[in-house]
Amino acid sequence: MAIKALDTYIAEENLPYEFCPGCSHGKILGALSNSLKKQGLDPSEVVIVTDIGCVGLSDKYFVTHAFHGLHGRAITYASGIKMRNPELNVIVLIGDGGCGIGGHHLLNAARLNTDISVLVFNNFNFGMTGGQHSVTTPLDSITPTTSFGSTDAPMDIAGTAKVNGGGFIARATAFDKDLPNLIEKAMKHDGFSLIDIWELCTAYYVVRNDFGRKEMMGYMDGMNMESGILQETDRPSFQTSYKNIQEQASQQKPMSGLVLDTQFSSDLGKPIRIVLAGSAGQKVVSAGNLLASAATLSGLWTSRRADFPITIQTGFSVAEIVISPEPVLYSGIIKPDVAALIATEGKAKIARLTKVMEASDTIYFADGLGDVDSPANQLPLEFPESAKKDVRKNISALTAGFLTKELNLFPFEALKEAVRQIQKPKITEINLDVLAHFE
Repeated sequence: MAIKALDTYIAEENLPYEFCPGCSHGKILGALSNSLKKQGLDPSEVVIVTDIGCVGLSDKYFVTHAFHGLHGRAITYASGIKMRNPELNVIVLIGDGGCGIGGHHLLNAARLNTDISVLVFNNFNFGMTGGQHSVTTPLDSITPTTSFGSTDAPMDIAGTAKVNGGGFIARATAFDKDLPNLIEKAMKHDGFSLIDIWELCTAYYVVRNDFGRKEMMGYMDGMNMESGILQETDRPSFQTSYKNIQEQASQQKPMSGLVLDTQFSSDLGKPIRIVLAGSAGQKVVSAGNLLASAATLSGLWTSRRADFPITIQTGFSVAEIVISPEPVLYSGIIKPDVAALIATEGKAKIARLTKVMEASDTIYFADGLGDVDSPANQLPLEFPESAKKDVRKNISALTAGFLTKELNLFPFEALKEAVRQIQKPKITEINLDVLAHFE
């Protein structure tokens, strides 16, 4: 139900403001109230989000919803609120200190073009904690933490939001008579909007730097930071884009998972734990998937665990496969029953596992990888003579075929069927040719 516009959105019973005499915060809050009045918004459809700092006192002065959170995180809270209820008008009140502490959130909200409106109360210092310098403190400014003048380049908050894709970006001062209208334009923009509002901290920055309204405008000119609307784009907001994606996705059929129905049987009577150890590019993990899938096709329980470094195209590559006639409750392998070594990187990586293997266990090794420090039985990987040409490029698939035959894990046809069901056509053709060497 539409409501009659309020005369003020300020909770007058909470007045007067608790800000220091001469502080500009009250002027900005008044401009915001006037803007809300002009727009005739239902206060129950407006959320004001603040964080720590003098500006954090502001939320209690409005008759709207409010959310008060951690320093620098107001933009994240606002983004979440807007995502959950896109119909709300979400306004962030944040200081220059909060923008510095939560700079990452500011950048990404601008990049995403999240449909929230950010009003920055920029008074060039941390007013709540004693006037320490902030990310916007101008060069040579005196603060308790810059006794001889600030040497840090001041952050251009509006410029930063602009170059990171914010849809509506402006710079103003707390004294601008047109500020309510500028706030209205920001709020009506579909996308991220930010107004960098310069103001006076009369308790600290003003008295330490002989700084007033005139000097503030001089700073703006001297730092080449123009005022007014700096950017206004028609790029859809994140919420609009996300809604469109959801609508497109809802029209698609859901993805169906791969189902491996039992087609074969196996005589395996107890669990067997196998470790394949090679190097990046040898398709070790794929070979592990083939063994596990073939076991599943044979009515067995399986698990498969892969291990490789973050540099996935170099270094070791290890696959741990557990195959069992009973449910497998743990995917890791503490002691392998069988290990297959096909590269020096893999051999080194699983040395801790091969050391604990027992005489009843078996290590199979490729050429040059024998003499393992282990009590386990050690045998060479023996591939058919016809497979010699495939060893360099397809040793993992050959090893899977060898182990299937040597250990009698399941029917060899199950391994071939696994290739057909889980691998892409081009790879399927290659691996079926490789496995044909064993027939």
